[in-house]
Amino acid sequence: MKLFVAFWFIVFVLIFGLIPFWALYIVSDLVYFILYRLTGYRKKVIIQNLTKIFPSQTSIERNKLLSKIYKNLTDVIIEGIKAFTMFPSQVTKRHKIINPEILNSIYENGTSIIGVTGHYCNWEWGSLSASLQTNYKVVAFYKPLSNKWIDRFMLWNRTRFGTKLTSIYETSITFEKQIEVKSIYLMAADQNPSKRKKTIWVDFLGQDTAFLDGPERYARKYNYPVVYMDVQRKRRGNYTIELSLITSNPLELPEGELTRRYAKKLESVILAEPSNWLWSHRRWKLKR
Repeated sequence: MKLFVAFWFIVFVLIFGLIPFWALYIVSDLVYFILYRLTGYRKKVIIQNLTKIFPSQTSIERNKLLSKIYKNLTDVIIEGIKAFTMFPSQVTKRHKIINPEILNSIYENGTSIIGVTGHYCNWEWGSLSASLQTNYKVVAFYKPLSNKWIDRFMLWNRTRFGTKLTSIYETSITFEKQIEVKSIYLMAADQNPSKRKKTIWVDFLGQDTAFLDGPERYARKYNYPVVYMDVQRKRRGNYTIELSLITSNPLELPEGELTRRYAKKLESVILAEPSNWLWSHRRWKLKR
């Protein structure tokens, strides 16, 4: 049964890939209508999160923001499917690092680096575009799928431009194996942690918030510099990534400070344009 499902999934992806970009967002608008207007996909969770963070919003303001959140969500979903069939030239044109010199200077010093970001705008294309725009070996982490056939297809597809995709359950061993290879480790650590013991608590969007400790833990263990990757949508299907250095020497910082800086950077990005963040998960489910 799983092989049957995988076969039709791959067929769907390949057929979907034939849709040109000019028509892609007609499909996205249709999915937006289904998710927002018809099914109300995770609408209760989104509204709970918005009410918590923006308590003074009027219902008109909240509904306007809610609509924009769903438009961003559906664009990211559709672009994620399109990623399976994109060419390198399309990826670098539409997901462009505007200041790669930050990575280049660190690369010349001979050290690996950790790149942190959030589930903001299109983070999905990052594992593809980074390998095409840096000398580093790009390492990205993902949660393996229950369908091993789709998982194998996903691994093959997402690594076709040179990225190393590895299970989140093999993070520690991956850092050890790559220690002699100048690598950039891509980590989006802004979702609700599943395990309390792997958390660092910070003030985020006015809330006492648990952050995954992975970026800080590995940055301090190997003393790797950490950069924040700010993804911004210039227009539909076109993004820029601006890099900023969080720290060049994690061991010089007190414990927790690196995560606080990461959270503060992400917070400023979200407050500038809240609709581009992924509000559909229970971000504050875990309590101290």
